[in-house]
Amino acid sequence: MPAAKPGWIDAMDADLIIIGSGIGGATLASALAPSGLNILIVEKGQHLRPAPEARDDVAIFQRGHYAPTEKWMGSDGTPFVAGNYYVVGGNSKFFGAVMYRYRESDFSPRPHLQGSSPGWPLRYADLAPWYDRAEALFKVRGTADQDPTEPPHAQPYAYPPVPDEPVMAKVRARLQKAGAHPSSLPLAIDIDTWLAEGKTGWDAFPNTGKGKIDAESGPLTDALAYPNVRLLTGAEVLRLETDASGGQVTAAIARVGGQEQRLTARGFAVAAGAIQSAALLLRSANDAHPSGLANGSDQVGRNFMNHNSSAMLTIDPRLPNTSVYQKTLSFNDFYDKDPQTGAPLGNVQGLGRITAPILKANMPRLPMPLARLVARYAFGWFLQSEDLPNPDSRVMVKDGQITMHWQRSNMAAHQALIARSKAVMKRAGFPIVLVHTFGRKTTSHQCGTARLGDDPARAVVTPDLRAHQVENLWVTDASVLPTSAAVNPALTVAALVLRSAPGVERFLRQGG
Repeated sequence: MPAAKPGWIDAMDADLIIIGSGIGGATLASALAPSGLNILIVEKGQHLRPAPEARDDVAIFQRGHYAPTEKWMGSDGTPFVAGNYYVVGGNSKFFGAVMYRYRESDFSPRPHLQGSSPGWPLRYADLAPWYDRAEALFKVRGTADQDPTEPPHAQPYAYPPVPDEPVMAKVRARLQKAGAHPSSLPLAIDIDTWLAEGKTGWDAFPNTGKGKIDAESGPLTDALAYPNVRLLTGAEVLRLETDASGGQVTAAIARVGGQEQRLTARGFAVAAGAIQSAALLLRSANDAHPSGLANGSDQVGRNFMNHNSSAMLTIDPRLPNTSVYQKTLSFNDFYDKDPQTGAPLGNVQGLGRITAPILKANMPRLPMPLARLVARYAFGWFLQSEDLPNPDSRVMVKDGQITMHWQRSNMAAHQALIARSKAVMKRAGFPIVLVHTFGRKTTSHQCGTARLGDDPARAVVTPDLRAHQVENLWVTDASVLPTSAAVNPALTVAALVLRSAPGVERFLRQGG
């Protein structure tokens, strides 16, 4: 991939600077690449290169070869290691490649066991054609005829689902017999290519090849095939500057090679992730925007959401887990309506294959021989429930330090999801069911902090992702999601960005 050099920046102002190369930034670059506009993507990290460690579960999970080291501060004064990856492609380089559409019900206001979801100013029908395009962009494998909660599709998936391995076909049959409705996960995985590169799962494994269609191997590669798109790596954007009125961003100040550079453009898109994007806007406070750039609503950093999530291990001593990748199944029987309370509970989906080193890394006191025995029979599942938006759950910057105050919500629904799922698994013939609920270090589904909405007094960006108060600024990542729903957010981010791209192009073509 070509990388921009400082001389390229000095010689030519960009039409658009995109800050961040994850799902939102790469999708926007891909959508605008054919326009001929000069686009500069600025990425703090570097490329992940092929290495033996990339498929070594001991190196990854026990030795922490790729583990982040950056620390954020909890509002209680306790530092913790953040779950953010600074590489080309962002967190998607390590994601599980699940590309769910939000369900139709996720766009409407509805009550939960503890609180309520406010809904969106958009409806599913507004995003449906852009979901089609996002699935094509990420080459999603799936089927729309197995999951009762699947929203309408105008066209079928272009690729069939990733196949169940033989033992997972048995698990699917067991779940069906237990009364559940297992369905194939929608996955951005070319399974033959992935397995040719190494016989492992992909969940939390770094992608250094082409098997996982992440932000880099998918849309970013497409975008960089155009001569008008460039990528600058190793560049940390420190703040954004505006004109005196505060109505337009004039430059991004970035640290490149230990020195500050002023990068100028006619338009700017912030796509650094829900936490870092909010931090950047807050750090960019000036006289025109004293509480943070585009923060007249006082919503920048607020409404942080992160899914209530747990890992579940189901064990049947009569059924060895012979799978390599495992992650093909899901069920949404309790997504919209719990049969006992009537409330929405969430999604259950397969984890990647749990090996002994992965188990040992999460349970350090477990002797390795026992870890091998448990892993031989364990099937892993990921349970997630909606985290409700709360203005007091927020990202802040204090003395230059990212500080997080995450107030968990709706945990009664998550506990109910665990209980209902346990019952299903026991009916499906798994007498041993173990559960571990994740805490604040698990930020892989981070969203909120710069939510979209029609009312500038209550939202940071419009439904077209353009800042209400800054005419040449867009936020194009999961920051803009007004609700977290209870499925993985990547495809919805991509669909929103694709929907916004024509407006970005029109603005830049009209000379700002």
